[in-house]
Amino acid sequence: MPDPQPNTPMLEVQDLGIRFGGLQAVRDVTASLPAGQITAIIGPNGAGKSTFFNLISGFYQPTSGRIRFRGEDITRLRTHQVVGRGIARTFQTTTIYKELSVLDNAMIGHRVRTRAGLLDALLRTGRERHDEGESRAGAMRALERVGLAAQAGRPAGALTQEGQKRVGIAMALASDPHLLLLDEPAAGMNPEETVSLMSLIRELVAGGLTVALVEHKMNLVMGLADQILVLHHGQKIAQGTPAEVSRDPAVIEAYLGGHAHGGQMGQTADGGNAHA
Repeated sequence: MPDPQPNTPMLEVQDLGIRFGGLQAVRDVTASLPAGQITAIIGPNGAGKSTFFNLISGFYQPTSGRIRFRGEDITRLRTHQVVGRGIARTFQTTTIYKELSVLDNAMIGHRVRTRAGLLDALLRTGRERHDEGESRAGAMRALERVGLAAQAGRPAGALTQEGQKRVGIAMALASDPHLLLLDEPAAGMNPEETVSLMSLIRELVAGGLTVALVEHKMNLVMGLADQILVLHHGQKIAQGTPAEVSRDPAVIEAYLGGHAHGGQMGQTADGGNAHA
């Protein structure tokens, strides 16, 4: 199935919601992620951003609503099935295997695309050898995309914080996704590393990927996102361009509260994050 054209939805959610006991973590969210663009999901702490990602990626099953990806209903698919359809995700904490090589980490990400099972691995069957070769090639392509091909043989734990973030992104890219979900990709990174990461994300989108990210660093969001989706108490309160969202009174009230003075949305007067 070909990718949607730019400005058409890569992913759509309709009346999406999930309840944990008495808590409605996400409620009646209807939104879309345009193909070939960067969509940022923002909101105060506890707004439901990571839960929204968990629903899209199949980690949680919604209690209401629908999810459509590239025209297909994926609402009830499990995580590995969602990955197989072309959605990959990174997490707030860098989930890499630091003792393994950079290449081995990326190969783990590609394994979701292979068919060999445990018995194949134990017996070193032809299928296993073929799939291992495919995984190695797919992993190297992913490392090329994130600028780590030259570091393939190094232990992942020996890389800088930014380098380890790139390994995590390579693991996701190795599954050959159409949509990449980045959960707080700049967490723990200094300003120089953040700028470098922004450049990488732009390059990936220029290469045909669609990206959605949850991020608290508003300078990154405002400088990177084509669209912003704002959640508050699990509900969508706005969606639009950074300029549109930054002027929205409901967003200013929800996101800043009594800290609305100090310039750009989400920042204090000294340029720091108002709600990190």
